[in-house]
Amino acid sequence: MVIFSLPLCDKNITMKNTEIKLTSKEIKFLCNYKKTEHRSLREFNRANILLLLHKGKKESDIADFLDVERTTIWRTKQKYLEKGVKEALQEKERSGQPVKYTDKQKTEIIATACSKAPEGRVRWTLQLLTNALKKQEGLSSINRESIRLILKKTNVSLG
Repeated sequence: MVIFSLPLCDKNITMKNTEIKLTSKEIKFLCNYKKTEHRSLREFNRANILLLLHKGKKESDIADFLDVERTTIWRTKQKYLEKGVKEALQEKERSGQPVKYTDKQKTEIIATACSKAPEGRVRWTLQLLTNALKKQEGLSSINRESIRLILKKTNVSLG
């Protein structure tokens, strides 16, 4: 015999029927938030979700209009109710590979690439850079691809 827990269902039903009423200050904040700086589509959609929920739009209509999943609407709504407007707009930290080289090390790499080429050479090559940088403290494990990517991000051309 399996017994299902109803509190979770009650929470979902309550969440679906809960209306969002933003204060005028929150509405102004959301409107300014959408206009200032460059926002990701996710952040922009979350701001619009809150504004549309405030206007009394149905979740299914919002999902169709913004082309988002209903779970996105539900999570945004839940975050707003629990933590407020600013937290509802923010993304969770995502896991990923930690930054391998500091800004100072990247600056050293770029400076070396922009410096005069070694004697007997017309210009730096990635292999020459790799050999030179491996001799520097903290860069002993650097490889050709890491150097290439750092230079690519800063639009430094070796040729």
